[in-house]
Amino acid sequence: MSIFKAAAIQMRSGMSVERNAETFETMVREAAANGAEYIQSPEMTGALMRNRDELKAVLRDGETDLIATAAKRLAAELGVWIHVGSTAVAAPGGKVANRAFLIGPDGAVVATYDKIHMFDVDLDNGESWRESATYEPGVRTVVADLPFARLGMSICYDLRFPQLFRAQALAGAQVLTTPAAFTRQTGEAHWHALLRARAIENGAWVISAAQGGLHEDGRETFGHSIVIDPWGRVVAEADNAEPGVVYAEVDTAASAEARKKIPNLKNARDFSVDVAKAGVGLKAAS
Repeated sequence: MSIFKAAAIQMRSGMSVERNAETFETMVREAAANGAEYIQSPEMTGALMRNRDELKAVLRDGETDLIATAAKRLAAELGVWIHVGSTAVAAPGGKVANRAFLIGPDGAVVATYDKIHMFDVDLDNGESWRESATYEPGVRTVVADLPFARLGMSICYDLRFPQLFRAQALAGAQVLTTPAAFTRQTGEAHWHALLRARAIENGAWVISAAQGGLHEDGRETFGHSIVIDPWGRVVAEADNAEPGVVYAEVDTAASAEARKKIPNLKNARDFSVDVAKAGVGLKAAS
């Protein structure tokens, strides 16, 4: 079986985990009712909060987190795969993990992934973020086998690190996932270009559920949840930042076809880097 129906849930998570969990459940039920077998939510499904202390005050661990608990219950009830794009959970040492959960139709957690790359940036117009001040970065990439696909897991800013996705593709991933809460500023500039590049260079499907709109904590996210095929074609997209569900039929055979046409995963070669300086020239290798 290589064909499945995927759903990417676009949310506008606020500061109440309980309210976000209710919205998440409503949208998962809608997606399942429309035939989705794999349902992905965005980064920080549980809550978007700028204030570190307020966030830590509502944290639970991975076993009791409200979003993860709801996802396990819904997956078992509806008989679907649910990929919680991420939610914040308590981590050792007083820090926080930005954690994704992949849950099977029996309600069991098949895989978890903690975001590796921290969004520490200074953008135009005074927009600045320091995720490393709050979150403990992950140290491992994750590839999981579903009945219909081998799937690679990542979160948002990971998208800018192509070596992560290349490692997943080399491990056999036909579907790459990048649930996100891309800022409006960076999304307008780079969202489509980066996602299409990851699909093309790895000959893989890309599924990205996103946060969208103006959130309670004042941030603005780009939306445009999207599904891209292994040839880099956009096959489904939310053309705005409003909450909703995007659907696409995913055929993993298209990944093998793209990799056969352009076998860059096989054709890659090791190389060294030489630095040439003006007026000096390169020394011959000894």
